[in-house]
Amino acid sequence: MNSERQQNFLLRKEKILAMAEKLLLDNNQDITLEELASELDIAKGTIYKHFDSKNQLYLELIILNEKRLLDISHKFNTDINSYVSEYMLYNMLNSNRTILLHVIEERLTNNERKLNNLFDELYKIREARILSIKEITDKYLKENNSAMSIRDYQSYVWTVTYGACLLLNSTHYQKAIGSRDRLIKLYINQVLMTPDKVV
Repeated sequence: MNSERQQNFLLRKEKILAMAEKLLLDNNQDITLEELASELDIAKGTIYKHFDSKNQLYLELIILNEKRLLDISHKFNTDINSYVSEYMLYNMLNSNRTILLHVIEERLTNNERKLNNLFDELYKIREARILSIKEITDKYLKENNSAMSIRDYQSYVWTVTYGACLLLNSTHYQKAIGSRDRLIKLYINQVLMTPDKVV
């Protein structure tokens, strides 16, 4: 494949991924490849030139999202307050994306056996993100005399973030939320309070 054709091929793949993400978030549920092809005004077979299956497309969307999170960790890896705020805001301000991609990843992890190379890529990106903030997390925990391990603290950040996303995305609870912005700030402040101090 010559360089121009290869570039066009990659650009079309990016467009397919962008539209798939948009449809997924607009529908707030699974999409079909027929819907995707229709929105892009291309043949369904064209999608199969880029992705062997819908599961592959979904996993590549998850990888794309993880790359965005890696970019955040690289950009803010000198200040834990900035990193935690940016990481949580990225997820909470698009809570439906965070929830949908997590649910899809869980489903694929349990049911998809043919995409091990993509799972490996995903886990390498995730590991790089965790390693890039290891030093500032360690420093933060030591400065605050916390008994938490780095792994436990990062798990705690994810747990609070995901729980916040569930609440912020809930039709029922949205009626009871006063100020959405204030609630988001509260969750970020909660994570930065660092529980489990050494006594």
